[in-house]
Amino acid sequence: MKILVLGGTRFFGVHLVNALVENGHDVTIATRGLTKDSFGEKVNRIVIERTSPDSLANVFGDKYYDVVCDNLAYCSNDVKYLLDNIKCGRYVMTSTASVYDKLHMGITESEFNPHTYELKWCSRMDYPYPEIKRQAECALFQEYSHFEAVAVRFPYVVGEDDYTERLYFYVKSILEENPMHIDCLDEEIPFIKSTEAGQLIAWIVEKDFTGTINGNNTGTITLHEIIDYVEKKTSKKAIYSMTGAEGPYNGVESFNLDTKHANDLGYDFPELREWIYNLLDYYIQINK
Repeated sequence: MKILVLGGTRFFGVHLVNALVENGHDVTIATRGLTKDSFGEKVNRIVIERTSPDSLANVFGDKYYDVVCDNLAYCSNDVKYLLDNIKCGRYVMTSTASVYDKLHMGITESEFNPHTYELKWCSRMDYPYPEIKRQAECALFQEYSHFEAVAVRFPYVVGEDDYTERLYFYVKSILEENPMHIDCLDEEIPFIKSTEAGQLIAWIVEKDFTGTINGNNTGTITLHEIIDYVEKKTSKKAIYSMTGAEGPYNGVESFNLDTKHANDLGYDFPELREWIYNLLDYYIQINK
């Protein structure tokens, strides 16, 4: 299949592109042309300005793709600008657990319905992140229902290539003896590994279901467990202080995403604890 990927040059987008290429697809990546990639001749490349409807019209006006994988749709206008100017058979959008208003254990896809939520046309800075992502889903399912579309909802994505360094913050702070202010030590936190996120989207590409779908690795872990592990591995002690650097996951409440929908469709998620400690070991190693 001819597949277009927007956001394929870093983080889980790289794993998505690699999986699509390995599966034999004809892959094109669309970027601003600023970030180098390591795909060589395995992919085609197009330069676009994602937030410019004129740029998208000029580039995609006469092109058709069997599937578009969009990791860069942050708001309703992003969806509009792209889908008004491209032809495709299937559209897979990366969404987020942040669309859910109340976080708790076992969140199902039905707890946010983009078909009935009030649609507002907005740009990326118009509302807080959870709301602009809700609006991206609303635009997709309310205004572009003629597309065969899927919105994939992820919790926190982490990996060796995680440019946000949110999880790495805790390891680095312990090793460098920097005080931290953490208010969620014992909350259960869900993650999905960046490689898994890419592989899940590549799997969805070849399926025929539509709608919303949750994706996270099986199980959760607390920051208390993470910090205990790092302390034991390094013989360093975390320094807690109300005036310390704010933990990136501060304010989070225990939650995870119910993945029964994906499981019923045939996708099995590995256990979180099968890989999270290896990732912590990697963070420890690069900080030496």
